[in-house]
Amino acid sequence: MGPRPSQEILIAGLARLEYRGYDSAGIAVIDAEGGLNMRKKAGKLSVLRDSLTEHELAEGTTGIGHTRWATHGGPTDVNAHPHLADDDRLAVIHNGIIENFSALRAELEAEGVTFRSETDTEVAAALLGREYRKTGDLQSAFLAVVNRLEGAFTLLAMHQDQPGLVVGARRNSPLVIGLGEGENFLGSDVAAFVEHTRHALAIGQDQIVSITPDAVTVTDFDGNPVEPEPFEVSWDAAAAEKGGWPSFMAKEVAEEPEAVANTIRGRVRDGAVVIPELDGLDDLFTGINRIIITACGTASYAGLVGKYALEHWARIPVDVELAHEFRYRDPVIGADTLVVSISQSGETMDTLMAVKYARERGARTLSICNTQGATIPRESDAVVYTHAGPEVAVASTKAFVAQITALLLLGLHVGRVRGSLEDGAASVAELEALPAKLAHVLESEQGHVAQLAGWMADTRSVLFLGRHVGYPIALEGALKLKEISYIHAEGFAAGELKHGPIALIEPGQPVFVIVPSPRHSALIHAKVVSNIQEIRARGARVIVVAEEGDAAVLPFADEVIRIPLAGAFFEPILAVIPLQIFAMALATAKGLDVDQPRNLAKSVTVE
Repeated sequence: MGPRPSQEILIAGLARLEYRGYDSAGIAVIDAEGGLNMRKKAGKLSVLRDSLTEHELAEGTTGIGHTRWATHGGPTDVNAHPHLADDDRLAVIHNGIIENFSALRAELEAEGVTFRSETDTEVAAALLGREYRKTGDLQSAFLAVVNRLEGAFTLLAMHQDQPGLVVGARRNSPLVIGLGEGENFLGSDVAAFVEHTRHALAIGQDQIVSITPDAVTVTDFDGNPVEPEPFEVSWDAAAAEKGGWPSFMAKEVAEEPEAVANTIRGRVRDGAVVIPELDGLDDLFTGINRIIITACGTASYAGLVGKYALEHWARIPVDVELAHEFRYRDPVIGADTLVVSISQSGETMDTLMAVKYARERGARTLSICNTQGATIPRESDAVVYTHAGPEVAVASTKAFVAQITALLLLGLHVGRVRGSLEDGAASVAELEALPAKLAHVLESEQGHVAQLAGWMADTRSVLFLGRHVGYPIALEGALKLKEISYIHAEGFAAGELKHGPIALIEPGQPVFVIVPSPRHSALIHAKVVSNIQEIRARGARVIVVAEEGDAAVLPFADEVIRIPLAGAFFEPILAVIPLQIFAMALATAKGLDVDQPRNLAKSVTVE
């Protein structure tokens, strides 16, 4: 919204948001004569871009655009956004799910409205169109409509009768404002407009925003004025570009040493971890007697690693809960419980709902997040940002290691506050050594692992085994392979092998084993070596991830991937790197898109 032609700005912004969904894309523009022009196509953004190149759309300075992850209705041209209403003079785009759309659709159909798509979004567009005809004002129409919608939604709309105006509303779905010079922006992520401005405003729950080139106004759903919270984006547009790398995933794996270093920076003081964001919360940490970590997918595996470290350093019982299960099983929580949520985007709907549930029941909440201005940090009592920078590839890599780093920092901080930390100085030294060790793994093992993946391009199933902190890394290694190479992969706690999974072992079956250091626990190390012998005896092809100098694994491993010596709770960050590289290289060898795997979106903002 501003003096410049909007089409190029919209397409560039959608390109930086395509990680959120790439089933279809579309834009709408109000041209210089006041007409509303729209183009939308199923498929990735490149399909829309090609269509616009072949058949140009009339230019204008007011526009909205959308890239979709299909929920209601399949990924077709007609189901793509924007959706039109009010005789095609009103355009609407939408993230989220409107849960009562069926009843609303029936109401509108009874009034004679005909729908062109299967989507809940077109129902919202038709409601807005009906209200606009009553009021002639887009913001008033929004006020009338949003209070009738149930579920999670961010809506943006513009009307050709009000050029120079875009109105948006949000409930349980992300929306941020970008403040430019003579132009303003709305986006589901700051990445949409960071090329043009790093000045932003966070929009809160149940709020409506109107932008023109020169003004921004925000109200709540009752029409009361609201003062939005300003923040500065800490990275620039170049950070979200490939920069010569073959994929965003390859770039982000290479950035892991920096992501870990940035997450640690400013949080170590005189050989101890002191997290500035947690200043003044000592009473919280000394008053709790239980921690629940809640997250989904990769973030939940980071939480499992954090559980081991927090229990060891802070001496507090820790449970790890999948966010989408947590609030539906009536958990026993209260004021003595700290609920720690983990979300790269800060907008993961299941995790957000878990945080709200915890607060309603009196628990204290802390979030670990990578995105400024996100909803989950604003809903939490405290936040520890990971500072990993933008992560564009759908499969998380650098955000995962940064999340583990943040949990290690939290464990060392809380252990210090509670007086339960015995090996604090040594652990802090291990923490500060991580970036250099990560760089060493990337330098020494990347070629070896990529070659191994090339040899295994026709593999149909891979198993991963680990014990102690190696167990969540086995789970994460399997998830990465499933996400981007589309083959069967499973992670197991190695001790479970004899309780069933060993039946899967047959000649040639590839098995990755994350071997713990013999320096920390000779007993666990010996048991894992015994597991290796058991599967090797049954014909498995064994690929071992082990620390430098561990000779005990050599007689039983077909391939050995080495990681530097590190403390027990720091090994997982090093051990996961080869598994990420393997998944990426195997998918590449199969000719797959590692950045945008099928059926997935980066940030799951619906339940």
